[in-house]
Amino acid sequence: MTAEIANMASLLGISPALLVLVLVWSLAWKGIALWKAARKGHLVWFVVLLLVNTVGILEILYVFLFSELKISYEANVRKSGVRRKRKSKK
Repeated sequence: MTAEIANMASLLGISPALLVLVLVWSLAWKGIALWKAARKGHLVWFVVLLLVNTVGILEILYVFLFSELKISYEANVRKSGVRRKRKSKK
């Protein structure tokens, strides 16, 4: 494992310690953002955060900015007072 990290770091031109630090940083923020997106039911954000690696930048923006926005249809409906008709069971 150590040899792989050293090889990857040498290919990137950085120290192995910095590579490990960036990986831990990115993984921590990705986990937090994915957990929050799943809990809020933001499927599109969940998929984007899962597939796109931005070394934690997009994840931090989601956690502190985008997840707080009321972007779901249900939130807009509740806010406007409009109610959907429910299908009656017959």
